[in-house]
Amino acid sequence: MSTQPKTFLTPEEYLEIERRAEFKSEYFAGEMFAMSGGTGPHSRLAVRISSDLERQTRDRNCSVFNSDLRVQVSATGLYTYPDISALCGEPRYLDQVRDVLLNPSLIAEVLSPSTEAYNRGRKFE
Repeated sequence: MSTQPKTFLTPEEYLEIERRAEFKSEYFAGEMFAMSGGTGPHSRLAVRISSDLERQTRDRNCSVFNSDLRVQVSATGLYTYPDISALCGEPRYLDQVRDVLLNPSLIAEVLSPSTEAYNRGRKFE
């Protein structure tokens, strides 16, 4: 019995697919991982955190982003959509599309029973 060899994507191939996709996927080590939707309590908590951060940084050169902005982690090559990211200073983007942030000052994840192990483990690394 033969098995199909696993096909790995380059970051460029991932972005080409992801930018046309109808749903979000993370990318790590050549593989894409579909993201599931959140729950009401998860969403409410993310909004509260975002609102508090926005209020606290209103008079500074800071921006707060929701989970629609992709972040690329240069140390690992992970492309991810954090629940909340924030940046003080000028943003650096991967390219002119400006949909991949390279220099967040803060990344926050709202943990749930189904995502806690991944968020505290492999993703946190």
